[in-house]
Amino acid sequence: MDRETMTFEAAMERLEKVVRSLESGEVTLDQSLELFEEGVALARICSSRLDEVEGKIEMLLEKNGEIMQEPFLERGETEQ
Repeated sequence: MDRETMTFEAAMERLEKVVRSLESGEVTLDQSLELFEEGVALARICSSRLDEVEGKIEMLLEKNGEIMQEPFLERGETEQ
């Protein structure tokens, strides 16, 4: 699967396999380096996908009897 179109779930599943392989100690140093590089790329994909989703999340809040849409803010974050 192309990393550009890889879903979060697919990237996370592959990342878990990479981590298991690295933790097993049954791969050569060269294979470990390749797996590590792949893992870093997969972690970036997962982070990017999460950032995209976070940007789309909106919370519905009831204010004065009306339902208002406001952007999702993380705890401690203030709207600019």
